[in-house]
Amino acid sequence: MPDRLPESRVPDSWDAPPLRWGIAGPGWIAERFAASLQQHTRQVLAAVGSRSTDRSAGFAGRLGIPAAYGSYRELAEAPDVDIIYVATPHNHHHRVALEALEAGKHVLVEKPICINAEQAEEIAALAESKGLLATEALWTFFLPKFDVVRQLLDEGYLGQVVSVMAEYGEHFEPGHRIFDGSLAGGPLLDLGTYPLALITALLGDPEEVRALGTSHPSGVNGQISAVMRFPDGAHAVTNTNLYGFTPTVATVVGTQATLTIDGPFNFPGGFSVKSHDGRELRYDAEPGEHLEGLHYQAAAVARALAAGRREVVERPLAESIRCLRLADELRRQIGIRFPDEAPQASAATLLNQ
Repeated sequence: MPDRLPESRVPDSWDAPPLRWGIAGPGWIAERFAASLQQHTRQVLAAVGSRSTDRSAGFAGRLGIPAAYGSYRELAEAPDVDIIYVATPHNHHHRVALEALEAGKHVLVEKPICINAEQAEEIAALAESKGLLATEALWTFFLPKFDVVRQLLDEGYLGQVVSVMAEYGEHFEPGHRIFDGSLAGGPLLDLGTYPLALITALLGDPEEVRALGTSHPSGVNGQISAVMRFPDGAHAVTNTNLYGFTPTVATVVGTQATLTIDGPFNFPGGFSVKSHDGRELRYDAEPGEHLEGLHYQAAAVARALAAGRREVVERPLAESIRCLRLADELRRQIGIRFPDEAPQASAATLLNQ
């Protein structure tokens, strides 16, 4: 283990070249994304689109955005927009992103990028054919602390990773969209994306998965737990639920050291690395919320496009698709199917794609 931790290589978001952003879906996360950009970057909020002109106009008025449209298609075709941030409900990500790409716009799509891997593969294929960037807005992986974690892993300071444990549970008041099955409700996509993304980014595709689920009285899934085995013998354990708050800690065990990311691990904050001979290093960062963290993903996208790249290293599309393949398999085992989905493939097909 090193004597000290590496420094984060994430540049100041103010230094990223500005893009003209359109926001599709003026909801809770979109408002925080817009405010984060306004406070921490030179990015330009050019337009907002919604199925309701009144909602778009209200959002634009609150945040000083010059243009408001009453449809996602109008937003996609707006001439003064370079890239669209898709922040609609999960089950609309696929259609809105494809519409934007067809109109020649880059897209940053809120997590999960789609509700299943097949949809994500369609977005990836269209973006490639059009020469456009499409990226999942999984903000965690763009945070400075995760760049330090990435360096520790890349340099092999943990040794071989043999176990990953990550979970995320939260309480929601009645009436929240997470209880709406027609909106792909349940904890898996809203919360479970974070631990599943961490697990698959570190370990790849599992060769064996065992999942358990519990239904919620609202009709959606209320809790999922899973254990996984990977080709090199590594294991992962996860839980996600909508009943109550959990520590949301992530632990990565290696043959030389153990990494423990403070909860909530997916937010700005700190972590510890402890070697098996007792040495410990600490990364201390002020805990933060979305306002302090969402701007990093927009800045990374802007830098990538300025450099002529059509993908970001922090969250390649292949990793987003891999994460959704695992989520698809968990749902298959538990019997969760979202509205309008095609019949689910077998476990062997999903895990060996």
